[in-house]
Amino acid sequence: MRLECSQCVVRDWSPSDKAALVHAANNRNVWRNLTDMFPHPYTEADADAWFARVARMTEPTDWAIEVDGQAVGGLGLELGEGVFRKSAEFGYWLGEPYWGRGIMTEAAKAVIPEVMSHFGLCRLEAAVFAWNPRSMRVLEHCGFVREGISRASVFKDGEVTDRVVYALVELGDDQ
Repeated sequence: MRLECSQCVVRDWSPSDKAALVHAANNRNVWRNLTDMFPHPYTEADADAWFARVARMTEPTDWAIEVDGQAVGGLGLELGEGVFRKSAEFGYWLGEPYWGRGIMTEAAKAVIPEVMSHFGLCRLEAAVFAWNPRSMRVLEHCGFVREGISRASVFKDGEVTDRVVYALVELGDDQ
């Protein structure tokens, strides 16, 4: 995939992104808003493990966000299986120097229709920690609707917090 946006490019990850990935991802403020699958500190070994995972994918479901020729974040899907095969979990992150500029909203708006169509999805879900209203605004700008709050369901960075669940539902004619 390669989607040209006004402020960024959404594209497949490349091993040549390693230094940029480590630079952008090795940030406590980025890590604080993500599940523990995203390590901190983020090391070169973590980047190597990430690229090995990407190489094993039969079809990419994770993409880099590039600004000024550098990978500065990512977004992706965890496709549902079985009865959940028309759904996917949608997630994203962006290096802190790029926050508040509309880059993530732009990247997500470009990717969402592509992945919905390509993977035959009718639902994308995204969960946000309650302390992250900026991420909630990204989802809302992309058409997601807040479905509920899982109270005290997250333990991150020594704190218990709520998980706010959003979804984008698009039922096509074939659904």
